[in-house]
Amino acid sequence: MFQIRRSSDRGHADHGWLNTYHTFSFADYEDPAHMGFRALRVINEDRVAAGMGFGTHGHRDMEIVSYVLEGALQHKDSMGNGSVLHPGEFQRISAGTGMRHSEFNPSASEGVHFYQIWLLPRTNGIQPSYEQKFFAGEEKQGRLRLVASPDGTDGSLSIHQDAKVFLSTLAAGESVSHELPAGRFAWLQVLRGKVGVNGTDLDTSDGLAVSNENHLTITGNDAAEVMLFDLA
Repeated sequence: MFQIRRSSDRGHADHGWLNTYHTFSFADYEDPAHMGFRALRVINEDRVAAGMGFGTHGHRDMEIVSYVLEGALQHKDSMGNGSVLHPGEFQRISAGTGMRHSEFNPSASEGVHFYQIWLLPRTNGIQPSYEQKFFAGEEKQGRLRLVASPDGTDGSLSIHQDAKVFLSTLAAGESVSHELPAGRFAWLQVLRGKVGVNGTDLDTSDGLAVSNENHLTITGNDAAEVMLFDLA
């Protein structure tokens, strides 16, 4: 069964310095019909203006993953990490017992466009931790590249949840396939471009909740990039 979450149906807020879209209820956007999907709790697509950002704030008991599409995002946290996230880099923060961080667009002239996604952890109260890794374009082209998993398989980042996260870039007409064992679910987020999933067409920023399906074929209807979550 497929349930489409169209880009145009998401929650939206424009704060001037921040233009943000919420797939699920977040901040001032509340929709009881869209509170999350399985372990997924937040999928935010954010555009932050040059020289602006999120001041220091706290999180706890959440797995937070970020992926930049355009521009750069500077990160600093209470664990002592300081880095800049660029396109092609995937970031994972396990907030656990509690951590504080800031996110800032370091450019004086260009905006940053990125996704931030929260997943509920398998266990609360873990030690906070941080990982960041670059995945080259050729690793994602025409294949599903595992970028996060419970055990760090295949050089992926480790996530504290029974979830696997994949990235893929597709040329027009190019396809990738993914098998879902019984009892598994999936969420597909179209980061850019257009794709077809088992004949269902999705556009940029659309999401797709997948239940009771055992096979997915994702085809680029034009040049596209997708993020796929395999979920318990």
